[in-house]
Amino acid sequence: MPLVPIDLIRGRRPDELRAITDATHRALVDVPGIPERDRFQLITEHEALDAGLGFARTDRLVSSQIFTQAGRTTEVKQRVFRAVAEQLEHLGIGGENVFVSIVENGPQDWSFGFGRAQYTEGALHVPGR
Repeated sequence: MPLVPIDLIRGRRPDELRAITDATHRALVDVPGIPERDRFQLITEHEALDAGLGFARTDRLVSSQIFTQAGRTTEVKQRVFRAVAEQLEHLGIGGENVFVSIVENGPQDWSFGFGRAQYTEGALHVPGR
């Protein structure tokens, strides 16, 4: 169950926002095998984003962080990066505008409500275990 905050520059239409979130989710379903229903995304729109690093970016920038359980190989992570870029390219968002980070953690780092750690308590099955 990844949590995926997606940061964008303000001004996209609702159908564009949905297409971006669909594309990002499709990459996570297709590559690491995230279940279709495990879709937890947060969209934040900004007046401007500076993702720098010497890349010529535009107002089409999509910056995503993927918070997920630890344990995926470097090769799988690289495939996720490529899949997200390919999915967004279909929407006219060039690779220079795709900024992705994978942040790993463990089951003890999640609470899905009520101030409880459901994975740790055994109330929820830990994915991949």
